[in-house]
Amino acid sequence: MKPKKILFVTQEINPYVPVSAITPLGRELPLASIEAGHETRAFMPKWGNINERRNQLHEVIRLSGINIVVDDVDHPLIIKVASVSGTRMQVYFIDNEDFFAKRLQEADADGNEYTDNFERCVFFARGVLETVKKLRWAPDIINCQGWTAAAMPFLLKTEFADEPCFRNTQTIYTITDNKLTLSAERLGSILGEEEETCRLAEEFGQALTPQQLDKMAVRYADAVCATNAETQAELLDYAGTLDKPSLLVDPTDTDQQLQFFDRIWVASNPELD
Repeated sequence: MKPKKILFVTQEINPYVPVSAITPLGRELPLASIEAGHETRAFMPKWGNINERRNQLHEVIRLSGINIVVDDVDHPLIIKVASVSGTRMQVYFIDNEDFFAKRLQEADADGNEYTDNFERCVFFARGVLETVKKLRWAPDIINCQGWTAAAMPFLLKTEFADEPCFRNTQTIYTITDNKLTLSAERLGSILGEEEETCRLAEEFGQALTPQQLDKMAVRYADAVCATNAETQAELLDYAGTLDKPSLLVDPTDTDQQLQFFDRIWVASNPELD
């Protein structure tokens, strides 16, 4: 297989946040992609507990400065970048004063879940896609990992569908277990795309639960990876009803996942490989 351009969109990359169950997805999989010869980029939110000085983050002025609209409100987008020490892996950080800079991941230090988590994931997804456009970099594969990236497959099939740099992109959504109790009202106003969100509302209603957020991502992704057979069986079944290619993966088996990425790419673009 010839080298691909692979974009990883994740919520956790060590050492910027502590090691967790999905660290192999956020860190080891992109590193394996680089070692395999693929042109690789990774994005994550700039959570408030990331030490910028220690991790040598710096703002990329030429990529910052645009506003991302979420629920009819403009939010400034700030892009920062750092390199994972001892590797060839570069990480881009999506930052915003309201959504990320002063906050942790899905909940505050007292365990109280942020009530605007859905808006945060939409801002993050739009911010990544707008930054990729500015970079003039056309990814062959986008691997969207977990709840923070769950809005991206929808946006790629709607708002960004006519963007040249995403014309041949295949989106693979990796389901990860999360502890959200998400409740997002105003689904249509937050996502935009009234006609498509009306279809979503028919199935999900105007309130969005964590399971429904994953189902939305599965519906609009080109393929699906699951990481837990027991807790994600219903979502795998849902992917099957939509005839989506799917794979139950071991998060630590990077070869298995990269081979699946290749298979999805070749199946959709046989003339380009």
